[in-house]
Amino acid sequence: MPTLIVFCHLRWDFVFQRPQHLMTRLAEHYQILFVEEPVYSEGEAYLKKTAVAPNITVCRPHTAIDAPGFHDDQLPTLQALLAGLVPEGEQPIVWFYTPMALPLLQGLNPSKIVYDCMDELAMFKNSPKQLLQRETALLNMADVVFTGGPSLYQSKRDRHANAHCFSSSVDAKHFRQAQDREISHPDQAHIPGPRLGFYGVIDERFDVDLVSAMADAHPEWQIVLVGPVVKIDPATLPKQPNVHYMGQRTYDQLPKFLAGWDVCLLPFAMNDSTKFISPTKVLEYMAAELPAVSTPITDVKVPYGDVVAIAETPEQFIAACERQLALTEVERQAMAKRMREVVANTSWDLTASRMHELITTAVPSENSRRLVAAQDPVKDVVPAKAKQVPVAKTA
Repeated sequence: MPTLIVFCHLRWDFVFQRPQHLMTRLAEHYQILFVEEPVYSEGEAYLKKTAVAPNITVCRPHTAIDAPGFHDDQLPTLQALLAGLVPEGEQPIVWFYTPMALPLLQGLNPSKIVYDCMDELAMFKNSPKQLLQRETALLNMADVVFTGGPSLYQSKRDRHANAHCFSSSVDAKHFRQAQDREISHPDQAHIPGPRLGFYGVIDERFDVDLVSAMADAHPEWQIVLVGPVVKIDPATLPKQPNVHYMGQRTYDQLPKFLAGWDVCLLPFAMNDSTKFISPTKVLEYMAAELPAVSTPITDVKVPYGDVVAIAETPEQFIAACERQLALTEVERQAMAKRMREVVANTSWDLTASRMHELITTAVPSENSRRLVAAQDPVKDVVPAKAKQVPVAKTA
């Protein structure tokens, strides 16, 4: 099986989302080495390898360099750690989720380069200043480009001749479990109804003011929030007694939380960080056949506005939740029928299969091979005097 090296800005054991869905399926065709961002660790640098699934090994660099992500200061040490990742002479396929790792191509001698653009990372809070420059270089070098939704596709399609839109998909069987309302997670059993729920990362994309307004408008509503809080001050989150924080949960637990909810929420802030997002959870909510309300995220509103209630202001969002809670049985059945039609048209299995076909048939361009060989796009991004630390053997 060919080797597929994946450079990702997300931890494998973080929220189970697009990278994990795709890699667990692509592992049928490749030996996958999933390279995470480094973590700080005193002493000699080392690469911790962990087998997390069949044909998938997570490679987590540990360095004594206090710099975030694939920072310039990390690069020389990371290159040394990754030097023996594949046998000499092998040409791995290299897959990027973050352009910041682009300089690590040096020495890997890739057969093909894939860019799966799942987010517009440059619009996220505290994004690295070099990100846009490296993305331009990656788009020049990649043999195939995937985007995480139609908005991103519109943004990238004119920048690469072999770009393809693969919106977030769904493991329908997994989330259909939530249709059995009896499996509701015991950790929310003490919370009375009605329950309005959200799961996912709670960060700058999450509209805290909107959720606070909901809690104030309807003290009898119980708002259940499942997921880690990152990159924002927890002190800014709503503190009303009817807002319940359940913390990060495993992928297997999500249907159990869904099973106990009356309405599903997509309370995304309308800002730069959400302009191009394609939320995975919208289809998962549909697989559970639960009514949902979303702010006007383009990749929710355009394809699913006929089945997901769209509301722009807090007042409209609250009113939409009221309507979803008041649906008649006939309306619920019609909604569920439409949701089944939407869900039937996509799956992570089909997405991964199609991506594999496109990777297999992609013809490495002369331009990309020349760029890789010459290292032109990345020659200036590894500082000559960058900090290096001693490198130990792989753990």
